[in-house]
Amino acid sequence: MEIGNIQQVDIDEQMRSSYLDYAMSVIVSRALPDARDGLKPVHRRILFAMNDMGIRRNGAHKKSARIVGEVLGKYHPHGDLSVYDAMARMAQDFSMRYPLVDGQGNFGSVDGDAPAAMRYTEARMAALAEEMLGDIEKNTVDFVDNFDATLQEPIVLPSRLPNLLMNGASGIAVGMATNIPPHNLRELTSAIIYMIDNYDRISDVTVEDLMKHISGPDFPTGGILLGMENIIQAYSTGKGRMVVRGVAEIEEMAGNRHAIIITEIPYQVNKANLVERFAELVHEGRVDDISDLRDESDRTGMRIVVELKRGAQPHKVLNQLYKYTPLQTSFNMNLLALVNGEPRHLSLKRALQIFIEHREDVITRRSQFELDKARRRIHILDGLLIALNNLDAIIETIRRADDAEDAKEKLVTRFELTEVQAQAILDLQLRRLAALEQHKIEAEHTEVAALIARLEDLLAHPVKILDVIKADLLELTEKYGDERCTRISHDTHEDFREEDLVTDEQVLVSLTQRGYIKRVQLKAYRVLNRGRRGVSGQEVREEDEVVIMVQTRTLHTLLFFSDRGKVYSQKVYQLPEANRSDRGTPVINVLPLDSGERITAAVAVPDFEQASYCILATKKGRLKRLPLAELATVRPSGLRAINLENGDELGWACITSGKDDLILVTANGQSLRYHEEAVRAMGRQAAGVRGIRLRKEDSLVAMQIIEPNSYLLLVTERGYGKRTAVEEYPIKGRGTGGVTTITQSALSKIGRVAAGRIVCDEDEVTVISSAGMVLRLRVKSINPTGRSTRGVRMMDVHEGDNVAALARILIEEDPQKTGTENNLSEKEAEA
Repeated sequence: MEIGNIQQVDIDEQMRSSYLDYAMSVIVSRALPDARDGLKPVHRRILFAMNDMGIRRNGAHKKSARIVGEVLGKYHPHGDLSVYDAMARMAQDFSMRYPLVDGQGNFGSVDGDAPAAMRYTEARMAALAEEMLGDIEKNTVDFVDNFDATLQEPIVLPSRLPNLLMNGASGIAVGMATNIPPHNLRELTSAIIYMIDNYDRISDVTVEDLMKHISGPDFPTGGILLGMENIIQAYSTGKGRMVVRGVAEIEEMAGNRHAIIITEIPYQVNKANLVERFAELVHEGRVDDISDLRDESDRTGMRIVVELKRGAQPHKVLNQLYKYTPLQTSFNMNLLALVNGEPRHLSLKRALQIFIEHREDVITRRSQFELDKARRRIHILDGLLIALNNLDAIIETIRRADDAEDAKEKLVTRFELTEVQAQAILDLQLRRLAALEQHKIEAEHTEVAALIARLEDLLAHPVKILDVIKADLLELTEKYGDERCTRISHDTHEDFREEDLVTDEQVLVSLTQRGYIKRVQLKAYRVLNRGRRGVSGQEVREEDEVVIMVQTRTLHTLLFFSDRGKVYSQKVYQLPEANRSDRGTPVINVLPLDSGERITAAVAVPDFEQASYCILATKKGRLKRLPLAELATVRPSGLRAINLENGDELGWACITSGKDDLILVTANGQSLRYHEEAVRAMGRQAAGVRGIRLRKEDSLVAMQIIEPNSYLLLVTERGYGKRTAVEEYPIKGRGTGGVTTITQSALSKIGRVAAGRIVCDEDEVTVISSAGMVLRLRVKSINPTGRSTRGVRMMDVHEGDNVAALARILIEEDPQKTGTENNLSEKEAEA
């Protein structure tokens, strides 16, 4: 028995060859669009079959199953699901920027719902699809045999529209993939016309020139594209990452609550999955400010409502949703398409140029087809005109002929006609011999002759073909053009920093003598009346006391200065948050302090560009003024801010504008005021100059910046306080002893000066004792007095306790300002 010939082959070579054949088949015949019409074979076959079936925009819808069956049976030998899915996508207004199929029925939704079965839905060609197929019968494109060689199908459509960029495409082939975003038709038309107008110098046209016409991709679901640099890169190289963000608005609700209303989502994001992801974040505890979540979308548009809890900061929650959910996502553009049957990466310019070249070829072939047709027609008309001019002779010749063939031969011989002309004369109806009909033939001859002249001129001058392309595009734009759906934001802030997810709120940062630091929300402290004991501020150990208290906001930067003259920097929100009565966290867990090093001063900096200088003061009264910009970038291990003398230590720091007055206060009740320019600006390594002359056993306890219409508020160790208008402090020379600021004889009773602050009438202050008691009160509750008075009792300081720190609170930003806080009972005040 003969089995056949056996051939030895190299398995490696055979696998390589077979795999490449398979890969190219997938690339060319299934996965990648043609750069000319922007369609994959399945989409092209669907539209060609619908056109062949007469299912056009002005006709009735036909069952989708009928269309799918036609495509399968004639052109596409694959599964019916692939054909139906492709047709359904061409009907989805959330997938296609300009749908090519007019669907009737359920063709899916942005929530990820699948289309209904093909036996239920109906479809017909959209108006734009007819423009894709226009003039296909005029030999404008090449045709090839279908899969069984019984029919012909086009290898590309004439495509009057730049569909590759207009609707985009996505597909995964073997070893490569394409992902092209959709664009706005008006912008594409404008860019193509610009290229046509500059076709003689097309090599000089840049991506920047084209982007004056094309802002960027235009997704059907809207959204916001962030940053122009990524778009420029993608258009220049054909590859790039674009960040797309959903559109959300913040609405105010009753009861000091807000809601985030999402009206647009990024392209190709499943809305149902997005809402589900919101809920997951709440359950996971990553976003804890959402109180309710619902989808109110209907036929009028998309509307996702995210209700927030009372007091929640809406911008913070919105940033969290952008960071943790597909409400902000990336579109990775990969402009890969078939050029002459081979996959090529295209830039924006090259993609538009290929479309122009395709239309040039289509119009050239159409013009040649129409020219050939017109020439054939005018040839016949020439014969008819000869017959009309020799009508009697023509009739006589035909009457004497034996039959039709004999008549044709005699006409050809006698009147020098061609067989085609002779046959046309024989086919001429008698009614065409009437005078009016003769005039129509002459008019048609003139019209066809003009058409031939125009077509010959068009073919002889390719530049005029470009004008035809422009006219076509302008006509289509007038009919189908619309406004952009996607907005372009020049903001390049794509990735969220930690600051973007932090609530911007007022806080008090406190540091104890034993090195415990914490930040507490300002609203945790109630406003009380003068003379009260205060509320428990924190749990402190024996002999521990608060030495620093700074009012700031969570998004500000805190500069910490140590007794050794070093400066450390930390964002406020990165400091450990605690309750009012908590002890806090050891500062060595927050700042890299050396052994024995202590933080003695801290200043809050909202913006390093809004202030000019930082003034430092030591316990021995030395001052130093250095530019704040030198402290903008402090390394984690800290920087040297001032060189100190032996036995001295850094105690205070203030931010100034360069035109401020300073006031220094000592423990024994002396004060000195002078302009900051008396202290020249120095570098970080300088030691500073003398600020005030101190007497024996005296030391500096406060350095403040004077404000207009302000007061100097002093608090003694025993809780006595006084405020004096700054006008009562005359300007003296730097390095002098100053003037008296409190009754010297009363120091033994009221205690030495513990702290001083510049305040205004509208302010509030917080006093903290060594035992951790905190008293917050209004400045107005302390009556103004002169410089040489001892003041009034501000805080009831128990035996063994004393005042440790004084903080100023700016009341204009105080969220706790209410009209009931002064009506607390004695029991509530002591609680």
